[in-house]
Amino acid sequence: MKIIFLTGNKDKFSEAVEIIPYLQQSDIDLTEIQSIDPKDVILHKLEEAKKHIKGNLIVEDTSLTLEGMNGLPGTLIKLFLKTIKNEGLVKIAKSFGNDKATAKVMIGYADEKGECKFFEGLIEGRIVKPRGDNGFGWDEIFEPQGMKKTFAEMTTEEKNKISMRKLAFQKLKDAIEG
Repeated sequence: MKIIFLTGNKDKFSEAVEIIPYLQQSDIDLTEIQSIDPKDVILHKLEEAKKHIKGNLIVEDTSLTLEGMNGLPGTLIKLFLKTIKNEGLVKIAKSFGNDKATAKVMIGYADEKGECKFFEGLIEGRIVKPRGDNGFGWDEIFEPQGMKKTFAEMTTEEKNKISMRKLAFQKLKDAIEG
């Protein structure tokens, strides 16, 4: 079965292909709407993708929510990283006196008929001062619950065993392969 994962992020693709080896990558620049609801973001991405590619398509949205901010930045995490960076997120968590955070990946899978299904993976954790050199995005400030390392301090193998992306892609794989 041919499934195309639309992402320009090679790190996301390498994590996904560890779980579903037959994925193919397409790096098409899709217009992404800004919405707090990840399903809205994903459905829009899939509609945009269908204008360029036919077949079984996957898009994803990654979010990071801070408990002290009542769910923000959520799907807007890219904007937060561009403007205030990881250090700003750490300052925000400290200012609220609450370092609890949730990392979430939601995958949208559209089959050749256009039917869309959603698969979610989430992991609880906390925001910490930047540590580690591996990973990408906010990996250096996210410490999963029960761990003593941030994602950026873990090897790729360690991260892929527990990450929210792994959980979401495993659910997708289980659904596809029955």
